[in-house]
Amino acid sequence: MSFNRELFKNKILYRASYRGTKEMDKLMQGFVRSIIDKLDENDLEVLNEFVNMDDQLLMSIKKKESEDKINNPKMLNLIKNFQEFKM
Repeated sequence: MSFNRELFKNKILYRASYRGTKEMDKLMQGFVRSIIDKLDENDLEVLNEFVNMDDQLLMSIKKKESEDKINNPKMLNLIKNFQEFKM
């Protein structure tokens, strides 16, 4: 099966937009929209993993409390961008 980039991007955007709380919906949607077109296939996989994290973990990452447990350099770069993202 071939990789459908646009379908995968839409799936990630949908997940980023419907998190459960309006605050996290806005934050994640804005963040994802700001970077998604710049990512290659591997980075999109990392972004997909990121948007599927629990809201509590994402908020602790945003507050720079939880990134020390992550060993994947691509994920760490994504987290750094997320921490610096302003609405």
